[in-house]
Amino acid sequence: MTRSDLVEALATRFHQLTYRDAELAVKTVLDAMSDALERGHRIEIRGFGSFSINRRPPRIGRNPRSGERVEIPEKRVPHFKPGKALRESVDRLPTTGTQPPQA
Repeated sequence: MTRSDLVEALATRFHQLTYRDAELAVKTVLDAMSDALERGHRIEIRGFGSFSINRRPPRIGRNPRSGERVEIPEKRVPHFKPGKALRESVDRLPTTGTQPPQA
């Protein structure tokens, strides 16, 4: 689902909202979440999951082309942990694609 799909779903579900209002609502929510994460805050949406920032310590890597050692600086990356209700609902979905071979 893309951002525009989310806006479309919101506008379709709530007829009193214009497409432009739905677009503003989605942008406002996503901007607020981004701002909170940038400030290092944790976001918890009950029944859905939580967003937090994980710290990746600095490390030494290798340039795959030359094999030379490269210092990789510390990074802060967003992390999503699904809530129990979301995990369980996704687990109930039928699998798509190929099935594992039967023994």
